[in-house]
Amino acid sequence: MARGKIQIKKIENPVHRQVTFCKRRAGLLKKAKELSVLCDADIGLFIFSSHGKLYELATNGTMQELIERYAKLNGAAQPYELSINLDTKEETIRLKQEIEMLQKGLGYMFGGEAAETMTLDELLILEKHLEIWICHIRSTKMDIISQEIQLLKNKEGILTAANMYLQEKIEENTTDYATLLGSSTSSCPLTLPNEMFQA
Repeated sequence: MARGKIQIKKIENPVHRQVTFCKRRAGLLKKAKELSVLCDADIGLFIFSSHGKLYELATNGTMQELIERYAKLNGAAQPYELSINLDTKEETIRLKQEIEMLQKGLGYMFGGEAAETMTLDELLILEKHLEIWICHIRSTKMDIISQEIQLLKNKEGILTAANMYLQEKIEENTTDYATLLGSSTSSCPLTLPNEMFQA
């Protein structure tokens, strides 16, 4: 019995939708490979699942090569390359301007003639950079001081423990010595009897 024609619309049940996606994706990739072999065609295929997972197929070479061929045939550069190039150029220009301004600022700080050539805006930017640097310096200084304080606390703890240990040992030795003296005086007196000196 032949299956009836199914209506093409979104499958509402997520389990059925995932099963259909997996089956049809495999079928589509298989058909693309067959078309490539049978007709000697170069095929590039992207599939994005509803979860954002990428599946791709390039039957001859890599997908990048196919995209470059497509861009050449259309006479347009790839959009993401254009945006990257524009971003890079803007970033380069901005960094060059910042370097020039900072070099002027260094000349100004070390008493050069740069102060005469700096505009008010450049001086304000330099002031802002100096404030940021001072904040970084203070933060780094506080971190170093905190680390040193922690090291000193650790040393204090070690020394306190060593001191307590030594005090306990001194008390033990004192007690042992006192015990030893107490037992020796009873059995062997340190003073000699007076009779020995009487003739």
